[in-house]
Amino acid sequence: MRRILVVGASAAGLAAAETLRREGYDGALTLVGDEPHPPYDRPPLSKQLLSAEWDTDRLALRTPDHLDGLDLDLRLGTAATGLDLKGRRVRLADGDTVPYDGLVLATGVRPRRLPGEGAHVLRTLDDALTLRDRLTPGTRLVVVGAGFLGAEAAAVAWRLGAHVTLLEPAPVPLAHAVGGLVGAVLSRAHLDHGVDLRTGVTVTEVTEDGVRLADGEVIEADEVLVAVGSLPNTAWLADSGLGVGDGVLCDEYCEAAKNVYAAGDVARWYNPLFGTSMRVEHRTNAAEQGMAAARNLLAADPDARRPFAPVPYFWSDQYDMKVQAYGWLRGHEEVAVVDGDPAQRRFVAVYRTGDRVTGALAVGMPPKAIRPWRQAIASGAEWCGTIPPERPAARKEVDHDGTAARPVV
Repeated sequence: MRRILVVGASAAGLAAAETLRREGYDGALTLVGDEPHPPYDRPPLSKQLLSAEWDTDRLALRTPDHLDGLDLDLRLGTAATGLDLKGRRVRLADGDTVPYDGLVLATGVRPRRLPGEGAHVLRTLDDALTLRDRLTPGTRLVVVGAGFLGAEAAAVAWRLGAHVTLLEPAPVPLAHAVGGLVGAVLSRAHLDHGVDLRTGVTVTEVTEDGVRLADGEVIEADEVLVAVGSLPNTAWLADSGLGVGDGVLCDEYCEAAKNVYAAGDVARWYNPLFGTSMRVEHRTNAAEQGMAAARNLLAADPDARRPFAPVPYFWSDQYDMKVQAYGWLRGHEEVAVVDGDPAQRRFVAVYRTGDRVTGALAVGMPPKAIRPWRQAIASGAEWCGTIPPERPAARKEVDHDGTAARPVV
């Protein structure tokens, strides 16, 4: 294997390239990225960069000297447009083709959009800078989508003096991801800070004056941010023969086809720790999966490969709250608060799927309060015998769709 191509100059793609060199690969190494910028960190886009606390140079993942040291054929500002599996070549938007012996796909995701013109999205460095320039005090901002990205942007805009309306189609924001109880706590924070949070509303289009709802109402705004989720960047693979379905379909080794691996937001792989296929759009996972994919690609013996079986981790900053979570929270069947009090927005909640502890989330708590739960998740701890007897202040929730979240004393 003398030619390896990494498509996606992302955190996952960079981690793959660095790992290849660190593991002793000294052949040709090409890194292709569709943005003109060298690899940079995305989580600060909706936090420190949007608030102007950071300049753009703080987002760079590596210095120019470090990138030079990797001896890369670095091709920025050029998207991949097609993959020839049989011929082992990738076509680029500039008309060139790049041959490979090994391939790592790390093309990430793109924002979902709504009908109409003029709305912002928040995925790239340029997106964040454009929105930042518009968030002056008194600006009327409508944020469509109260997921983590929309919630973070709403919190920053509020701090900058904007008048924020946050629109969400679900009854409780984030209930599908973290449960109705936790979603309700995070919602309360928006309301307490004066954000106009409206749930159970559907936006049908962006207009010149703002956004139009399904019932015909127009909510006026100076600026609109659409944060209604993302789509994996797999359109360029449509005729490649690779399995594609909400991401590049991979096995437990992150392999999609012989000597073709995927990593980061675009990869849907089988995680044996949880016994399910998953696609994780979190920064930590991107780096870890990029490293795992590179090591498995280089393995001389297929039996020497290692399954990628992480405990996913993510964090979010909203107002004065730090949210941290471990595990796979989607599809959970029960939530128990094991420390703190949701009413004070300081607590740890643990999640059950089947008879196992599969997730833990903390709001406003120090890292040491949630770290022990990572080991419980990693070891497949059973729910009974792991969760302490319920305290009077504890809350449990059985219905996680947000429609019937309720306390149990």
